Amino acid sequence: MTTEVAVLGAGMHPWGKWGRGFVEYGVAAARAALADAGVEWRDVGSIVGADTVRGGYPGYVAGATFARALGWQGARVASVYAACASGAQAIGAARTQILAGMADVVLVVGADAAPKGFFRPAGGDRPDDPDWLRFRVLGATNPAYFGLYARRRMAVHGDTLEDFAQVKVKNAAAGALNANARYRKAVTAEEVAASAVVADPLRLLDICATSDGAAALVLSSMEFARRHGAADPVRIRAVSTVAPTYPTTVLDLPDIATDSAAVVAPADGTFRSSIARAAYEEAGIGPEDISLAEVYDLSTALELQWYEDLGLCGEGEGAKLLRDGVTAPGGRVPVNTSGGLASFGEAVPAQAIAQVCEVTWQLRGTAGARQIEGARVGVTANQGLFGHGSSVVAVR
Repeated sequence: MTTEVAVLGAGMHPWGKWGRGFVEYGVAAARAALADAGVEWRDVGSIVGADTVRGGYPGYVAGATFARALGWQGARVASVYAACASGAQAIGAARTQILAGMADVVLVVGADAAPKGFFRPAGGDRPDDPDWLRFRVLGATNPAYFGLYARRRMAVHGDTLEDFAQVKVKNAAAGALNANARYRKAVTAEEVAASAVVADPLRLLDICATSDGAAALVLSSMEFARRHGAADPVRIRAVSTVAPTYPTTVLDLPDIATDSAAVVAPADGTFRSSIARAAYEEAGIGPEDISLAEVYDLSTALELQWYEDLGLCGEGEGAKLLRDGVTAPGGRVPVNTSGGLASFGEAVPAQAIAQVCEVTWQLRGTAGARQIEGARVGVTANQGLFGHGSSVVAVR
């Protein structure tokens, strides 16, 4: 039995600050994905929506919200929320439905209209909510966490401010070539260094913004793809949505303390490394097989961490990989050929889907000026609050 599903279509609404509702963005991305697939909306058997975190009813029932906006036609609907991993979990749910024979064609949509500035907790008192606690008790905003992680890399691995700046330079150059990106301007290391300090040591240009935007995929069974005339489609081979293993010894949002390892020996590797490892094991590949990667660069320092967590290099070697040009276009494993969150900003339920869109275009050979020659295997990686792992392996 195959565990692969075909990616028939990929579509996006450009990211930015457009001042409109997330449903409009999601419908535009969905229609673009359907057109790319050559599939009519009435032929979709299921729609899976990645939920927003905005207040109000529609955002929390994204599947039905998008189905209604596209026009009721009787399809199954499902809605998924897993913070920044929502899109990957929506892809996983769609893949499961296809492999279970519940639907031949599934539309996956994620869209957001994010607030201005950095994210803040929802209103109300929730003392049993670790995310609420880290904001209210510690004052640990997202940039504060990114700064702490950057300081840890500097202290433990010797990373420098110049290393962090070069991540932004690399990703901005890629984003300048991407019509869907919000920021389409190359930057220099000097410009990164001159931008305002937000959470020492990180500058404004080290940290991603919040954005409006949307992404969508049309997935199908391999049999439907063949009947549809797609003899050699991009295929999703693995979706990892693992949770952490107790005890965890690395501080990760939204936790405010690490679990004790005094009695229980820690697991081999960190939570983030386990995300990619599970995807590799399911796909039957290793990091040596990867042609390109799309990773969750909430900050420049966190991108370097993902190099190690994906197994592209050893612990503490992420900055060296960057300096050697391995993760740049033309390198052995280009990372964030889309421009990453550095160029897009966060549109939370859409970003993991957008990563798969970029991998799809790269594997098809249709990424234009961003194209990586000979791309055959792509991996995505991000992480959602509350222990939501997220990694997708796609092949051609």
